[in-house]
Amino acid sequence: IDFLENTFLIRRLMPFHANIGKRLVKSPKIYWRDTGLLHSLLNITQFKDLISHPQAGMSWEGFVIEQIITALSYTGRSFETFFLKTSDGHELDLVVDFGSKKRWGIEIKLTTNPTPQDLSSLEKTAALIKASKRILISQTRKDIENKSTISCNLEKMIMKIQTGSVY
Repeated sequence: IDFLENTFLIRRLMPFHANIGKRLVKSPKIYWRDTGLLHSLLNITQFKDLISHPQAGMSWEGFVIEQIITALSYTGRSFETFFLKTSDGHELDLVVDFGSKKRWGIEIKLTTNPTPQDLSSLEKTAALIKASKRILISQTRKDIENKSTISCNLEKMIMKIQTGSVY
């Protein structure tokens, strides 16, 4: 695993640890950084095969995480990345900690139509870590945004990071 991480083939996300009064999953999550390589290893050659593959959601999640981290890296801001999973099923696919009480809780869904329950779950879980921004990234074309919550597609999120409108 160390070799694959040091050669930039995989990304290891460590669990977020906080005193939130719940048992936390403490094993790291591992993602292939190059989803094209992942798809090749899974012998996926066509989009229709990818979208019906059991690993499609994990592939999308890894791709989005990689894009978000890369976009944030170009801003020059200092940050650390984690994931959160509690023993009772609360989960955030990506936690971005900027320090000084600025923290994002990000949930990633493959769907084109996130549900109100997806947003509600994000709100509850992000509240556990006192996230200042709660972000749901999916393949939607309909954005939802208020002071602390954003639901949009990856392209919009990258634009928000690049323009600084998400901070």
